[in-house]
Amino acid sequence: MKFYEFVEKKPAIPKLVLIEGVERLFADRVLEAIEERLFTPAQRALNVERFVASNIEAFGRLEAAVCAMPFLATTRLTIVRGAQELRVQQRRDLLAVAQRVPDGNVLVIEDLLAPASKRPEPLGKQLAAQALRIDVSPTADARERFVRESAAELGVKIEPAAVSALVKNDDADLVAVRTDLAKLALLGDKITLDALLGESLASGDAKAYHFAGALLEGRRKEALAIAFELLDADPRGAAIPLISALANEYNLVWELAREGGQLPSRYRWRERALRPIAKQMGERRARLGFERALRCFEAIVTGRADDPRTVLALLTAAAAGAS
Repeated sequence: MKFYEFVEKKPAIPKLVLIEGVERLFADRVLEAIEERLFTPAQRALNVERFVASNIEAFGRLEAAVCAMPFLATTRLTIVRGAQELRVQQRRDLLAVAQRVPDGNVLVIEDLLAPASKRPEPLGKQLAAQALRIDVSPTADARERFVRESAAELGVKIEPAAVSALVKNDDADLVAVRTDLAKLALLGDKITLDALLGESLASGDAKAYHFAGALLEGRRKEALAIAFELLDADPRGAAIPLISALANEYNLVWELAREGGQLPSRYRWRERALRPIAKQMGERRARLGFERALRCFEAIVTGRADDPRTVLALLTAAAAGAS
């Protein structure tokens, strides 16, 4: 079953659910939908237990959670995220637990591998007849629908050529697509192809990314030196890529700070540098940093902030507090 098919058909939730495919954002939404369908807000805290697969030291503890009785609810939900990171024997241990889920309870396993993967073989293939399998790989149709729905949620129109460009660029994960759309929505009530390409070019500015990386790594003097060098050459024009790069950096740290968070494939090479930052900063502060950068981006493009140097200095001071 594909992601949007799950959203629209709302199938019954069996005792075993496998989320497979490659799009983390869709996986998040599946988990949110399952929790909302099974529990009231008050029941969630008492009946949902979450595990990060790579942190499981003994699968007996996982099985105890899977078999625990619900509290003031009709079912109990156990979630295992990141099963694709497990070694062969660990996958076997998880498979054994999955085959012993008692009636009335639900186990959801996130195994973000393409369904056709050979090594490792998706757990869903081995549990095919026993589980509801939800494929969160983004097809072209799913990407297009996501782009259009995101634009509508942001209250903007989007040019067909811009939609087509985002659909065809399937190297970009949907979190990055959503971030670009959020930034472009601040510029006006319509997203054009030219604006999209301009944002892509700005996001790729090497010096801007050096600034963002240095800032979140705690090298604030170096970050400010890079920023002011660019601002000296083009005070207003340089502020946009600088703040855009910082928003993207916070977004990556926010993803890593989340439970079971993983970087998009094209950023995996940066995990060694960003993982300690995420651990120190935490999910809440990373999210606030991302939102702060977006507000500053809006202030610059709308003219509410007329001194980019001050904006960058404030962002630098805020980053020092977040770190």
